[in-house]
Amino acid sequence: MNEDHRPLLPDRHPQANLFICDVADAVIKSDMASMEHPIFTLSKKPIRDVKRYEHGDVVLEVTPGPKGIANIYDKDILIFAISQIMTARNEGRPYSREIQFQAQDFLEFSNRHTGGHDYDLLRDSLDRLDSTRLRTTIKTGGEETWEAFGLIEGAKIKRKRHDGRVTEWGLKLSEWLFKAIEANEVLTLHPDYFRLRKPIERRIYEIARKHCGSKESWQIGLKKLQKKCGSSDAIRNFRQAVRALCDFDHLPDYSVSMEDDMVSFRSRVSQQLIVGSGYTTKLMPETFQAARQAAPGWDVYVIEQEWRAWVMSLLEQGMEPPRSPDSAFIGFCRKWAARQQ
Repeated sequence: MNEDHRPLLPDRHPQANLFICDVADAVIKSDMASMEHPIFTLSKKPIRDVKRYEHGDVVLEVTPGPKGIANIYDKDILIFAISQIMTARNEGRPYSREIQFQAQDFLEFSNRHTGGHDYDLLRDSLDRLDSTRLRTTIKTGGEETWEAFGLIEGAKIKRKRHDGRVTEWGLKLSEWLFKAIEANEVLTLHPDYFRLRKPIERRIYEIARKHCGSKESWQIGLKKLQKKCGSSDAIRNFRQAVRALCDFDHLPDYSVSMEDDMVSFRSRVSQQLIVGSGYTTKLMPETFQAARQAAPGWDVYVIEQEWRAWVMSLLEQGMEPPRSPDSAFIGFCRKWAARQQ
């Protein structure tokens, strides 16, 4: 199949992705509030109209800046920032609302190209995130805020004066978003989230991840799903997009089906577990090669048995299994080897 017609984008940085992982899981994390409600536009074209959303007792107004409302691809930067903060927090390292990073690290993390134009796109994303303003009753950290605030409170790009080379990128998360992180109101995303080609696919995955989670299945009406997505398409076009997800069956973590405008999601993760047999999901052959590099000199198959037993202990405590077992196992090997020193 031609690459342009494959349902998923190619994995552009497979080796880099292998080592972005925590002990328990790949550290690709997003806040629950923006997964639940349509804060980001699905259009790459500038949207300069105020966007209003109401659902139950939730009211959300999104006001654009000069370059329009932040879109779902701009959100990748927030996912990157949240992931870095959660990793530091889980490892007991200092963390704050302020993030400094190298652009290439972000581009590889989010499965993007690393050419000069991609750095320009990153700067535009920071501009939109900084200038997009929210008013909402959505609670984060148990507190409700009704005031104008941004998703971030400023961004910076440092350059060398003599050659103009960028040496550091940075941003400061809003207090509203940071409260969500502090309250653990975050969920892990599958690494293939960044391989989804279409904005609507990313948005539907977020909603499924938030509502279905690791439950066996979850259903929602097509019109309600469209509202939660924030899609302004005609219902027939939205229905066609959902049917494409059903036909290709390429959504990470969940299989999608639709009958009589009722959309059903079934967890793929639940299929990794066989009653009475433990955690039996199969790891890829190349995972063991990376595991040997992560734990040099150790028998990775012995470590694998300890890892599977450890995952089962998490499941028995009611916790979710790893969203990316291969990345999780490599991270476990690295931490396991470090403890033996």
